[in-house]
Amino acid sequence: MATESSSTKDSGKDRPTRAPRRTRRRMTGTERREQLLDIGRSLFAERGFEGTSVEEIAAKAGVSKPVVYEHFGGKEGLYAVVVDREMSRLLSMVTGALTAGHPRELLEQAAFALLDYIEQYTDGFHILVRDSPVAQSTGTFASLIGDIATQVEDILGLEFKSRGYDPKLAPMYAAALVGMVALTGQWWLNVRKPKKSEVAAHLVNLAWHGLQGLEHHPRLVGRRRT
Repeated sequence: MATESSSTKDSGKDRPTRAPRRTRRRMTGTERREQLLDIGRSLFAERGFEGTSVEEIAAKAGVSKPVVYEHFGGKEGLYAVVVDREMSRLLSMVTGALTAGHPRELLEQAAFALLDYIEQYTDGFHILVRDSPVAQSTGTFASLIGDIATQVEDILGLEFKSRGYDPKLAPMYAAALVGMVALTGQWWLNVRKPKKSEVAAHLVNLAWHGLQGLEHHPRLVGRRRT
């Protein structure tokens, strides 16, 4: 009986074994939603609402257009969620920063909070300062500034009362102070000079002393220096 040659026996031994094909893990609904929000946020910041398409969002996510519609009902729904998140984040950062007892330090904390947001969440701020083309329950950047001013208004009202000023004027002063910081933040977003602590110091200098009493070299009185 013929025996198999050694070459025939060993012919399969030296063949490289094929690695098992790895199956790509499918994203959960929550993960996909977060991915679409991140992509939408980046595109809206770079190109604005009108310059961003559902096709581009879907392509960057590696999905079909119906997936975007399934999660958000369209570009408008995605944009509204992105804006709502950014507004909530900024409001939380500002109101959470107001912890000091002295009014001047409170001004510093508010200025730093807004500048921190601009520095850390630049894309979000780009989106917020644009005019919103979509009707939203949370409104626009102007209404957000109003929400922040309301937080400051309560603090100013108590301070006005203790100093003998009419507390009914607190809302006007709060809007003026918050608006000044917000508009300066928009300017600083583009130039990024001087450094953040100097911008905060100059903002407080104007708010605290007025034009007549401006310090030549404004200083920060709070513990934060950067």
